[in-house]
Amino acid sequence: MRVYHLSEAQFALSNVALRRIKISRFSDLNDPFELLGADLNNKEHRRAFRLSKEEIDQNKGLLCFSSSWDNPVLWSHYAEKHRGVCLGFDVPDHLLVPVIYTDKPMKIDTGGKSSLPKLSESFVNALLRTKYVDWRYEDEYRVFLQLDHKAAECGLYFYSFSSALVLREVILGPRCELPIKGIRELVANFDPQVYVIKSRLAFTRFKVVENKVVTRQKRAARI
Repeated sequence: MRVYHLSEAQFALSNVALRRIKISRFSDLNDPFELLGADLNNKEHRRAFRLSKEEIDQNKGLLCFSSSWDNPVLWSHYAEKHRGVCLGFDVPDHLLVPVIYTDKPMKIDTGGKSSLPKLSESFVNALLRTKYVDWRYEDEYRVFLQLDHKAAECGLYFYSFSSALVLREVILGPRCELPIKGIRELVANFDPQVYVIKSRLAFTRFKVVENKVVTRQKRAARI
């Protein structure tokens, strides 16, 4: 499946040059309800969930993608207000997990006799990908990864490009000042070929689309 990751221009350049992408931590995500998408009216449940969130955050990371790149809100929130870059990857379908968008927290099964939460594997799996419905504009897919603490770099974790993460597109934002020529030179020896384009705001819709005029002019100049 083709999925997209938007970021600031400097981070996108680093990702492409080093052929890797940063693994996100749950504690660093911008949704404070991550791993807390359950009904926590019970005080004991709140404590148990916070402890579980800390434990999961220590050992599990994730790669976050969107199914498309044309939503202007994505560019505003994740790509420097349209000054950034979007990277398009081919990722095997079986690795991608769609986010669940809901307007109500999940109910917790206590097992009847105990007040302590009884969390099944399916419940935990759902918790890892449950977000409030107003986040649905992201149309997010996730890849979950175990963190290798020995490979951490200054507390950061990375996942290298591979057959499970194949770079196929580099899309420069409408306000991005990076030169297309330079990016094309950077990906010239990638296999398979990486398609580099410039984007613009659509004229008749609230969308971000390819600026075919600029893209073709730059390609012709390179040739």
